[in-house]
Amino acid sequence: MFRKLKASAVVALGCAAAGVGLAGCDGDAAAERDASAPATRKADAALISGTKKISVAGKSVNVSCSGDQEKGKPVIVLLHGGGDGLNKMAAFQKTLSEKNRVCSYDRLGAGASAQPEGPQSFSSTGKVLTGVLDRIAGDHPVVLAGHSMGGLIAARYAPEHKDRVKGLVLMDATPPTMSDDMKKAIPESAPGQAAQMRAQNLAVFQGQNPEKLAMPDGKVASAGNIPVEVIKHGKPYLAAMPKYGPQLEQAWTAGQRKWLALSSRSKLSTAAKSGHYIYLEQPDIAVQAIQRVASQAAR
Repeated sequence: MFRKLKASAVVALGCAAAGVGLAGCDGDAAAERDASAPATRKADAALISGTKKISVAGKSVNVSCSGDQEKGKPVIVLLHGGGDGLNKMAAFQKTLSEKNRVCSYDRLGAGASAQPEGPQSFSSTGKVLTGVLDRIAGDHPVVLAGHSMGGLIAARYAPEHKDRVKGLVLMDATPPTMSDDMKKAIPESAPGQAAQMRAQNLAVFQGQNPEKLAMPDGKVASAGNIPVEVIKHGKPYLAAMPKYGPQLEQAWTAGQRKWLALSSRSKLSTAAKSGHYIYLEQPDIAVQAIQRVASQAAR
């Protein structure tokens, strides 16, 4: 979640970087369809292949789907980190789609999707996610796999949508109490780089980010007994922050454990050789976790 400390003092709710292209992308030729038409959900859900623009509540949302849909198997939906887009997860999606139906999308304010009209909340971004799922998954069950800020959104969404979300994979997800953790790890009196990191990250959580999404701390709600896998980074890169780094690492690890309360079937693992971007640095670990959850979620 934190960017490389030498490059930025901002929490890496995902850092924008050169993304990899997605095979099968339709580009500008993609047609927009309105995801708010429930009568066409089942038929349309099977039609998306590659990257297309759809309309959700009057807003243009960039989505990408690949892989075949098998009866009874869930659709895997990838949620990118803040500052990123679906293009960053393209190679990862391609690998997953060899055995699964996999979709991803740019949230409002990210990638090639439209800008939000104003401030967003977990509720409003969740409504957009629901509209996207209606269009890309139809009546099929869904497994959400989120990285960083995307993991936070997935974890907040799942307990309110138990009828649809049948599994979760959180890849170094933003902890549920990150603002408070930040304040405790780096005191207000901290100088220099630490002070900058503290101030900028607290601003990000308050909604000063490209998606205008406010991310207040909150308790972890239960999503029932769905399979949940939480994967944390193994390389202690947060410790690079002078003086306050060890506290940040401890807070991050504690935050990952808090996500285990999502389900009675949750498990925590560590990607020993990975920093924040587990799906790029150790993709096999992330792929295997998602495939396990998808297999358990199949009906």
